[in-house]
Amino acid sequence: MDTYEAKKIAQAKGFDLVEVNPKARPPVCKIMDFGRFKYEEKKQKNEAKKRQKLVELKEVKLRPKTDDHDIDFKVKHVRRFIEDGNKVKITVRFRGREITHPETAERQILVILDEVDDIGQLEQSPRMEGRTMTAIVAPRPRQQQRPPKSEAEPKADDEGEPAEA
Repeated sequence: MDTYEAKKIAQAKGFDLVEVNPKARPPVCKIMDFGRFKYEEKKQKNEAKKRQKLVELKEVKLRPKTDDHDIDFKVKHVRRFIEDGNKVKITVRFRGREITHPETAERQILVILDEVDDIGQLEQSPRMEGRTMTAIVAPRPRQQQRPPKSEAEPKADDEGEPAEA
């Protein structure tokens, strides 16, 4: 159809002539209400924005001399962050001569990783960056989550019967 005729038909109906594909030969146009089209497009974009989940990176900081009870407390924080769907950065900061024993920090990080293994997966293994050692844990997809270690099968007695709790 000729462009002049298409414009005439669109004006008669009270709509706009919108070029859909300018690269085609001949160019493809459509008769539509362009204002309404832009409005609906904007609405769809906002809907998609609402549905997406933003993943934050939470941080848990330790020191090489952090005690076992305090690490257990930090594990609870890590579990809560992962259950909320956030990634967790575990940071062990060295001061002074503590840097001569990076294996203690790695051991602490591995203990935390072992405790949250059922709901989290290691995204970045422990590595040194200056005076800090960091590791990143991401939440596991729902279908890959493992049962917690505390809910393991009951151990059998000497007679082969399950033990009572």
